[in-house]
Amino acid sequence: MTTETKAAELLHLRGQTLAKGDPIAPPITLASMYHLPGTPGGVPGYGRAEQPTWEATEHLLSHLEEAPALLFPSGMGAISAALFATLKAGDRLLVPCDGYYNVRKLGDEFLKGLGVEVVERPTKGFAEGGFEGFAVVFIETPSNPGLDLIDLVATCAAVRRAGGLTVVDNTTMTPLGQRPLDLGADVVVASDTKAPGGHSDNLMGHVASRNAALMERVRTWRTVAGGIPGPFEAWLLHRSLETLHLRFAAMCANAEALAPRLAAHPAISTCRYPGLPDDPSHNLASAQMATNGFLIGLTLADEASAERFIDSCPFLRPATSFGGVHSSAERRARWGDAVAPGFVRLSVGTEPVEPLWAALEEALDGV
Repeated sequence: MTTETKAAELLHLRGQTLAKGDPIAPPITLASMYHLPGTPGGVPGYGRAEQPTWEATEHLLSHLEEAPALLFPSGMGAISAALFATLKAGDRLLVPCDGYYNVRKLGDEFLKGLGVEVVERPTKGFAEGGFEGFAVVFIETPSNPGLDLIDLVATCAAVRRAGGLTVVDNTTMTPLGQRPLDLGADVVVASDTKAPGGHSDNLMGHVASRNAALMERVRTWRTVAGGIPGPFEAWLLHRSLETLHLRFAAMCANAEALAPRLAAHPAISTCRYPGLPDDPSHNLASAQMATNGFLIGLTLADEASAERFIDSCPFLRPATSFGGVHSSAERRARWGDAVAPGFVRLSVGTEPVEPLWAALEEALDGV
């Protein structure tokens, strides 16, 4: 199925089930209790376990992933559920040392204390040392913020041969830009706070897998641990998912247009973007990604130059996170990421590209 067909079908998924007079937009169900006479079962029973507004949004996510999906109140909520559902005391977990730092923090501060051995490797050369003895291998590709790639087909196959499971964080690409489950991953996690939500007003995440038993474990974890999303937040994501294909396409097209111009600017020493022909990730990106994404990594001379660039550009919001309709930028070293002091993660938005470039260029010229 093409991305265009998938996007068109998503817009009409709910409509195919409607009766005359039903609302086209899903209602927000605000309920912690349900009418439940007699023996429970077969109907919603309690709001921590069942919620119609979640289910409407999960229906859209499942369509995008072509796999059952479960909703969580944040990306880290989804990651935590996937890891707690697949790990036990005595297991070994492999994570990237240059990926999203909260995954490493979860491992260091909580999983290690429960008897899980956490091993870190850089994204570049992730397969070096092999995967024997790892119960779970957590993959982030492209890496955040460095934009290095991991060969998903080769890595997922190698992990499976070694007896482990792969959990792939697909936040930077969304199901429209990369399809880890089709490339061999066991589980996909994502922060829908980013491009799927897209309006910087909602925290959300999801887990998807074609392994029914594993998904039942994730569902049980959500119910027992209580890491559940609110119905209004689920409704907001449902609304946003219906325009994801438009926003994502515009963001990626803008990034494709801007990356070579940014790479050529004298204020920038290095520019990382998989769409650039000389980028180390270019060939692999062409093989496993449908698009090159909307994130660009820029290295300026130093911390002061990076901060001046961000603060002086009227079309950049200095903010953490990414994937909004507005372009944003962040000097990632301020969070302790292993990047140069002048490294900037640029998240390209949906602004008309020429005014956006003019603003970026003027800010860079002033550095």
